[in-house]
Amino acid sequence: MDEREVLVGGVNEVVREGGVVRRPAGAWSPTVQRLLAHLRDAGFTGAPRPHGLGDDGATELVEFLPGEVGHDFGAPQVRGEASLVAMGRLLRAFHDASATFPRLPDDVWHLPPREPAEVICHGDAATYNTVFAGGLPVALIDFDTAHPAPRVWDAAYTAYRFVPLYAPDEAALTLPVPEALRRLGVFADAYGLSEGDRAALPAVAAERLRALVEYMRAHAAQGHPAFARHVAEGHDRRYLTDAAWIEEHFRGRL
Repeated sequence: MDEREVLVGGVNEVVREGGVVRRPAGAWSPTVQRLLAHLRDAGFTGAPRPHGLGDDGATELVEFLPGEVGHDFGAPQVRGEASLVAMGRLLRAFHDASATFPRLPDDVWHLPPREPAEVICHGDAATYNTVFAGGLPVALIDFDTAHPAPRVWDAAYTAYRFVPLYAPDEAALTLPVPEALRRLGVFADAYGLSEGDRAALPAVAAERLRALVEYMRAHAAQGHPAFARHVAEGHDRRYLTDAAWIEEHFRGRL
């Protein structure tokens, strides 16, 4: 049986070879490998074990986690309320484990740290970077964008993807404002957000989307093929529309 499989991904080519995943390495990969080792030592099992870098230094090796990745935003297990609760708890457990990560002066992060750097954020804890088993989120993958930041910075983007907080012109997945607001509260409760972070969540979600647009456009301008394709397909405009809608309908209401 062929044990080599090219996995579905949005930016990088990722290959599974048996129980190991090979993915392109960056300057930040040694720091990410150390983070993944720390998470295991801290008792967090919802992330792949690190297996170091390839001999050429151009690939990063991590454990393959069996299950189904949430690429289909509309799948029942992705949209279900039980998944919303489980994801809030998974993200909280990850953040709590990462809070004790010993930061070193020579750490390299793909994204710049943000203050207050309360935890190590995943940076892209969305459905497509979540492994589902038994219909529920059980693990996070693809830690390339991990970086020190406030808890709410991560929570805001995860809520955007899991609630979801999509403007009405995204007809297939959008929710009426009262239902989206209710689900946003369910997620905030499951995570256990502080009162201040809960109140800030909608505004931070809009800020997070605008930061994502800046990131996408900068990488597209540098010739990155995946981001150039995303911009050409209008993903940046989608995020800006959603950011404005979130600010208009959710600010000060959670």
